[in-house]
Amino acid sequence: MRAADLLVPYPTVTLSTPAIEAARILADADLPGLIVVDDRGAPFAVLPGTQVLRLAVPIYCQDDPALTYMVDEAAADVFVRELGDRTVRDLLPPQPHELPVVSPQATALEIAALMARTRSPLVAVVDGGLQGAVTLHGLLDRVLAA
Repeated sequence: MRAADLLVPYPTVTLSTPAIEAARILADADLPGLIVVDDRGAPFAVLPGTQVLRLAVPIYCQDDPALTYMVDEAAADVFVRELGDRTVRDLLPPQPHELPVVSPQATALEIAALMARTRSPLVAVVDGGLQGAVTLHGLLDRVLAA
């Protein structure tokens, strides 16, 4: 089984996409993350959904989870407003990580190893341009069925 057999069309965002819009794309399509593309449309980064949450959840709640009990339900339900005017660029870590990108010829094991190594729930498939993505869910569905 190769990446070409596993890939699906996948939405992308740019570095200047508002973070709240990225969160909406994740939520509306039940995605594990997003592919961030540069000005040429080439993959620049993979943004896991948890990284979006990291900037939405107040730092004090991340540092001390006990403080989350002190926030009333009405305020707790709108924590995503913390994203404010931030962009996708603000959601990315300052140090670039290994980019989870494979060719259409990559095997299922190569994809799984890359996902595990980069802790990425999806891998971009590139062959002269972005062809789509392989998601963790899609990969596991296919390899478990085999």
